[in-house]
Amino acid sequence: MNKFKLIFAFSFWCLLTAVACNRDDISFESPSQLLRFSADTVFCDTVYNQVRSETYAVKIYNDEDKDVMIPKISLEKGATSLYRINVDGKAGTDFTNIPLRKNDSLYVFVEIAPVANATEAIAEDRIQFQTPAGNQHVTLFSVVQDAEFFIQSASNPNVLNTNTNWTNEKAKIIFGDLTLEDGKTLDIQKGTKVYFHKNSGLKISKNATLNVMGDLGQEVVFRGDRNDTRYDTIPKNWNGIQFETGSKLNMNYAKVMGGTRGLEMTETDAQIKNTIIHTHQEYGIFAVKSNINASNLVMNNCGEADLGIFKGGTYNITHSTLANYWDFNSALPGLGIYATNEYQNGTAVENGPLTLKVNNSIIYGSAENMVELKPISGQTFTTEFNYSLLKYGGKASYAITNSVKNEDPKFVNYFTQKMNLRVKDDSPAKQKGNPAVAALFPLDIVKVSRTSSPTIGAYQ
Repeated sequence: MNKFKLIFAFSFWCLLTAVACNRDDISFESPSQLLRFSADTVFCDTVYNQVRSETYAVKIYNDEDKDVMIPKISLEKGATSLYRINVDGKAGTDFTNIPLRKNDSLYVFVEIAPVANATEAIAEDRIQFQTPAGNQHVTLFSVVQDAEFFIQSASNPNVLNTNTNWTNEKAKIIFGDLTLEDGKTLDIQKGTKVYFHKNSGLKISKNATLNVMGDLGQEVVFRGDRNDTRYDTIPKNWNGIQFETGSKLNMNYAKVMGGTRGLEMTETDAQIKNTIIHTHQEYGIFAVKSNINASNLVMNNCGEADLGIFKGGTYNITHSTLANYWDFNSALPGLGIYATNEYQNGTAVENGPLTLKVNNSIIYGSAENMVELKPISGQTFTTEFNYSLLKYGGKASYAITNSVKNEDPKFVNYFTQKMNLRVKDDSPAKQKGNPAVAALFPLDIVKVSRTSSPTIGAYQ
C-alpha cells in the first residue's frame, strides 16, 4: 500500500513538472503596425450638467500575428476632461502598458459626466494611443447643455406656486411629479426641452393653465431623460402631463413622446396645434369630459389609442393625421380613436354627452377598424366624419361623408424610428380636403399653404 502511494505521488509530481515546463509563457512585444479601431469618432448624445451619459464603446484591434503591449492610452485633456474611459476593466483618464493578444481586440468604454454649471456647449476630447508604430486617436464629441432640476422628495413637494415662465436657456429635468398649483400659469417658450425621469410627470392643477409656445424648428419637447434618442421610440420612459378639472392647455408646436399617457385631461379646455404626439403605452391623449380643438395634430404608435375619449365632451379634430402602427404588444388594440359616453371613476360609473367632429383628417393604421365608438343609451352621442381618409374594415357604424374609405394613405414612413407622416404624391389623400375647412387653417404643420387643392391630413 505504501509502495502504491509512493508511485502515485512520484507520478503526480512528474506530471506537474511537465505541465509547468510546457506552460504558455506570454511575451508581449512593441506594436510594429498601427492599431485598428471600430470607429474614429464617438458621438455621444446631448448631456446635461450633473447627469451621466449612456456608455459608449470603441473596440481596439491588434491585427498583428504577435502579442503586443500598448505603451499608453490616455485622454488628451487628462483629469480636466468631462469624459471618463474604462480600459480593460479599469476606469480613469491615463493608462500604461496595456496588453493585447495577437489577432484579438479589447474595449474602451466611454461616458461623459459634466459637472455642475459646466459652460461648454460642445465637449470634445481625444483618446490618444501611443505606440512605436505611431500615435493615433479617437475623437469624442458631445453637446453639453445647462439644466435646471425639479426634484420631488419627502421634504420638497415640487410645486410651482407662482406664475412661471420657462425659456430655452436651460433644459428642465423633472424627478418625481412637478405640480403647477391651482390657478397658476406655466408658460413654456419655444425651443425649451423638458425631460422626465422614470415614473415622473407634470401635473396641472385645478383652474391652472399650461401655455406651450413652440415654433417650427423650435418645438417644445417633452420626453424621458434617457439621452439616447432611441428611447423616443420606446414607451413608458415617463408618465405624462396630467390636467385636473377646470385646467387649460394651449399647445403650439410641441413634441410629446415616449410616455405612458402623453396628455391626460379631466374636464380640460385644450387648444392643440402643430403638435406631434407618439409612442405612448396607453394613449397619446386621454380625455375625460373635455373640450379639445386640435388642428395639424400628428399622432402615432400608442398602445390603446391615439385619442381616447371618455364621459363625453366636445372634440373637433381638423387637418390632423392619426396614424397608429403599434407593435410593442399585440394584446393592445392600437386604435386611432376610441370614444364613449362612459367613464369608470373609481367604483362609480359616470356618463356624459359627446360630440366628435373630424374634418380633413387621416385615421389609419394596423387595426382593421381604427375608430371604435361606444355610445351609451340615453346619452347624446354625435359624430361627424367629413372629407377624411378612414380605415374601418368592412362596414362603419357611423356616418361618413365625402371621404376616402379603407385606402392606404401612402405615408412616406410610418415607422417611428424615421417617422414621416407626409403622404406620397400618388396618395389618395391628395387634393381631397374640403377647401372651405382648409381656408380656416391655411398653413399645414410645416407652414406650407393648403388654400389651393388641400390634402387631407396635417401635411399638404
